[in-house]
Amino acid sequence: MLESECERIDPRIRRTRQLLRDALRRLLEQKEFDKITVQDITEAATLNRATFYAHYPDKFKLLEEFIRVSFLQLLAQRNVRFDGRCSSAFKAIILAVSDYLAEVQNSFSSKQHQFEPFVEATVIDQIRQLLLCGFRSYPTERRISEELVAATASWAIYGAAKQWVDTPGHVSAEEFVSVAVDLVTPILMGGVDPVPKV
Repeated sequence: MLESECERIDPRIRRTRQLLRDALRRLLEQKEFDKITVQDITEAATLNRATFYAHYPDKFKLLEEFIRVSFLQLLAQRNVRFDGRCSSAFKAIILAVSDYLAEVQNSFSSKQHQFEPFVEATVIDQIRQLLLCGFRSYPTERRISEELVAATASWAIYGAAKQWVDTPGHVSAEEFVSVAVDLVTPILMGGVDPVPKV
């Protein structure tokens, strides 16, 4: 997903956007997002405001891209793919979401209040797209639309991972993931007629 999109973008544009995302990351570690200005971002990236606005209409779009790219990079590093059938892929997706949310909480949470809704919306959308891509790669006869199944499952995965991250003294990631897989698998298989036993 990420690689094919990046290949179409001019290297200078990629480099400029990377500078802006890196600057935003550094600023998020120091201050609240609502107190960060476009001027702060451009100064930290050593770019001018006109360059910023040539790429993003506002700081919110930059934040959305920062979250999307960092989440997709985590998936790519772990080679997380979903082929529409494999239950071990559910486990890898849930673990990646859990680890990503834990990383975000550890890195930014104490200073960020506006940040969480962007993480939620962006990560859920990326999970949904990953699931849809897998469903479309291996079409299966369903009574329920793939879009509805992917949307429901993406919310369930995110919600379970968020609950795990927010619970003090939570169980280990491995324990959580095995429970979450049991919860999410029926949703992902929703609408698929079982193969009749012979």
